Amino acid sequence: MNKQYNTASVFVAACAGMGFFGVTMLSLGPLLGRIGALGVDANALPSTLTVGIIIGTLLFGPIVDKFGYKGLTILSSVLALAGILGLNFFATNALLQGSICSLGIGGGVLNGLTNALVSDIYDDDKRGTRLSILGAFYCIGALLWTLLNFFIADYHIPLYAMSALMACFIIYFFCISFPKAKPASEVGLKKSLGLLKYPALLMFGIVLFFQSGLEGSSGDFTVSFLEKTGRMDTTAATLAMTWFTIGMLAGRLILGTIMKVLRDIGTFYTYLGIALCGVAVLAFCPSTVGAYTAMTLLGFGVGATFPVVLGYVGGTFRNQSGTAISIAVFIALLGQFTLKKITGVAFNAEAYMTLPIVLASAIVIMMCLIPLAISVGKKTK
Repeated sequence: MNKQYNTASVFVAACAGMGFFGVTMLSLGPLLGRIGALGVDANALPSTLTVGIIIGTLLFGPIVDKFGYKGLTILSSVLALAGILGLNFFATNALLQGSICSLGIGGGVLNGLTNALVSDIYDDDKRGTRLSILGAFYCIGALLWTLLNFFIADYHIPLYAMSALMACFIIYFFCISFPKAKPASEVGLKKSLGLLKYPALLMFGIVLFFQSGLEGSSGDFTVSFLEKTGRMDTTAATLAMTWFTIGMLAGRLILGTIMKVLRDIGTFYTYLGIALCGVAVLAFCPSTVGAYTAMTLLGFGVGATFPVVLGYVGGTFRNQSGTAISIAVFIALLGQFTLKKITGVAFNAEAYMTLPIVLASAIVIMMCLIPLAISVGKKTK
């Protein structure tokens, strides 16, 4: 059967959507203080964003499997755009909460949808490489947003710029064709729930549980860790997270090349070994250079997990790829919530060295689970 879409055009659309998700995840970081100055409850906004992302993650899979990608790609982008515009124009708590929820739902859909989309349009020999490039655009979106807010004092200007860019890509989405819905016999509530009986999907989800928990804990607590352990002031500590994103970007840009040489298991162990070295530097090298080096290594080292694991999920459950990836990413979000909660409780008790322990534990557990998950996945496929 001939394809009714252009693969390169669809891949560009997916990369744009993933870039927008990168903006979504970091949207509030540079703005919370400025929003709080408006007299609204800015501290409640991150929780609203998380709830929105979870809702979007749960919704996208069954919808794209049943109805195809185009409509939901456009709708989720419009929701994300509405959220960005809301940050620009709304100055009351209720309107800001609504904007952030819209941004979270749109971003959550775009995250899962773009991974499922790339998984569907490429075969096994290219899927992992293309997903790694897709993941790099998450880093590009996050870095672009961070740098715009770092160099431009008036936060309205980055919001206007990002809104204009998103609007241009929404027009682009209208103009291209996307893959159609899955065969009707392969979708439906019973089929979707039936995926939960496959150990491979659950095991891949558990790997992402620890991966996402690692990313969430490092993102939320590294700055406090560096401040509380007496190493760095707030400005220098905040810059450490930029090095984490740069490291992840570098790791994903060369992931395809490394996978050709080391294959899947070798790539996982190489990357996670580098991440473990980053945690060791973070824990035992008390200097600014040590902190930046640690975060670069950690970002690089965790850069492979999501692209490669989602490549396995999409390839193993090809006929329900959207729903399967939706389930895996939802499990990942549960991991982010759980490990952040554990680390937060420890920090409240001033047990700051819990952070490197949590990060190292997550990496070691992933090293143990990945070979088993891949083996079970191959049997399932």
